[in-house]
Amino acid sequence: MGAAGGGALRLPGLHGYAAEFSPYWPGRVACAAAQYYGIAGCGTLVVLEQNEAGIVLLRSFDWNDGLFDVTWSENNEHVLITSSGDGSLQIWDTAKTTGPLQVYKEHTQEAYSVDWSQTRGEQLVVSGSWDQTAKLWDPAVGKSLCTFKGHEGVIYSTIWSPHIPGCFASASGDQTLRVWDVKAPGVKLVIPAHQAEILSCDWCKYDENLLVTGAVDCSLKGWDLRNVRQPVFVLLGHTYAIRRVKFSPFHATLLASCSYDFTVRFWDFSKPNPLLETVEHHTEFTCGLDLSLHNCGQVVDCAWDELVKVYTPSCLAVAV
Repeated sequence: MGAAGGGALRLPGLHGYAAEFSPYWPGRVACAAAQYYGIAGCGTLVVLEQNEAGIVLLRSFDWNDGLFDVTWSENNEHVLITSSGDGSLQIWDTAKTTGPLQVYKEHTQEAYSVDWSQTRGEQLVVSGSWDQTAKLWDPAVGKSLCTFKGHEGVIYSTIWSPHIPGCFASASGDQTLRVWDVKAPGVKLVIPAHQAEILSCDWCKYDENLLVTGAVDCSLKGWDLRNVRQPVFVLLGHTYAIRRVKFSPFHATLLASCSYDFTVRFWDFSKPNPLLETVEHHTEFTCGLDLSLHNCGQVVDCAWDELVKVYTPSCLAVAV
């Protein structure tokens, strides 16, 4: 199970934190990783390519602190941004073999999240930090455009709306999901989504009002921004904290989650029995997860067992 149409690559001494498919190149993946489980040591950005032989290493870039997240540029197929344990963001060019093009150092604690806006007409990046702030960046400008304050705990996740320009969501250790508008000061919406730290959130690709959160309480919850008093769905099954959640780019009601229980789970929240499949192919905390925009059903994940895996779970192969 979970091995069709892909492969695996070991990154010796590196523990995976985030994995993202390229929006340009089918089969190309970036992975942000750290030594010593991110507690100490350096970080590495690896760029991988899937071909007939499996997964091969294209590029590797080192940084002097752990790398916790990665996002592809939406206007240059070679450019990536990573976020680091030293609070900085790094811009990399995979066409070059040298160090980062630029480094943005403003966050005062770990930069745990970074995301490049997908809406047309704007090139904006949002970062989230353990310093309890989110920051807005234009990659062409050397300093942040704006700092968003309001969270009362660590920010673990910052994700742009794929529908609404200038709108992003953040998930925090303060147990809230918050929605922000870059054109307006202050928070737009505060949702007390869990009675536990929220480690991840994502926007539905087919409904601009629908978000999902994943938390330390092992639950996934769906939120309709028009009425946030109650979640529109609750998905139970993970046995430890949910580290990352992603909606499918191809199916409106399908999503995937990965967890400290070492599993990746696939769900359809429209079904009476929403858990479609549980993939158990890691032996450590599973932290990175993404679904391909190019190859319907293809998934990448990475974990603290030093493995990056690209595969099509059987439930998504059927869905195609």
